[in-house]
Amino acid sequence: MVVQAAVNLLDLAGPVQVFDAAAAHGGRYRVEFVGVEAGVVSAQGLRLGDLGRLPDVSAGDLVLVPGTRLDARGPLVDPRVVEWLRQVPESGASVAAVCSGAAALGEAGLLDGRRCTTHWELLDAMRRRYPRARVQDGVLFVHDGPVSTSAGIASGIDLALSLVHRDHGSAVTAAVARSLVVYLRRPGSGAQLSPFLQHRSHVDDAVHAVQDHIAENLSRRHTLADLAARVRLSPRGLSRAFTAATGITPLEFQQRLRLALADDLLTATDLPVSTVAGRTGFRDARQLRRLYRARYGVSPSGVRGRA
Repeated sequence: MVVQAAVNLLDLAGPVQVFDAAAAHGGRYRVEFVGVEAGVVSAQGLRLGDLGRLPDVSAGDLVLVPGTRLDARGPLVDPRVVEWLRQVPESGASVAAVCSGAAALGEAGLLDGRRCTTHWELLDAMRRRYPRARVQDGVLFVHDGPVSTSAGIASGIDLALSLVHRDHGSAVTAAVARSLVVYLRRPGSGAQLSPFLQHRSHVDDAVHAVQDHIAENLSRRHTLADLAARVRLSPRGLSRAFTAATGITPLEFQQRLRLALADDLLTATDLPVSTVAGRTGFRDARQLRRLYRARYGVSPSGVRGRA
């Protein structure tokens, strides 16, 4: 975490909280705070100290640059940070920026030819200053190879969640979002949110417990009565609570997860459709084909041919 003078506290704290929570749920993260000075004052007036020196980085590391309050009267970014960032791609490390932190990446030339974004108030200025960058409107965050950027301030949390999802998958990401009581979101122009992460932006512990059980046991048959008994509710009570929290029924949630897993297996493996059906809890290949076509508008064999 590169901490610069006039850093915005939420740009810094939001992603740190995400990675810290991910580590508590088994993610392989250790956060270090570094900078060109041992101490800085944030944009909000809080003094931050005991920062480490800008280190050597290697493949597998993530360099994250929180945004700062930019001052056009001088250099946008400390030249020492810019020079250090220029060396990062050679190491094989990834780099990400929150909000106006994209300026540091732009000054270092890391946005040239890449899709990127920043705070909406800075988009036009970013296009003018970095004409080779492919600046995107209307997205929360953008990944382009090893370089990631996010929009304004709170979207740093969304960016960090997406990085956790990339590294550790849906289960860990859902657990982190749940512990932080935040919504799971994706950029409007990007891939749709995984069904394993959808319908999780609520605080009903009983419903979360049922969702966890379904997700971890997709190949098993679940009745409404069995699911309700796990959380000490009546079937009617669970159905009402689940629908109120998620907008769909427990059985519809289960079917969406099964179809999503089937889609992953169909596109990433050469397993026969009958095997995919068995692994994802469908009665047989015929049922999978019927429901898959109804959901995605193409047959299982058709999606493989299209890929």
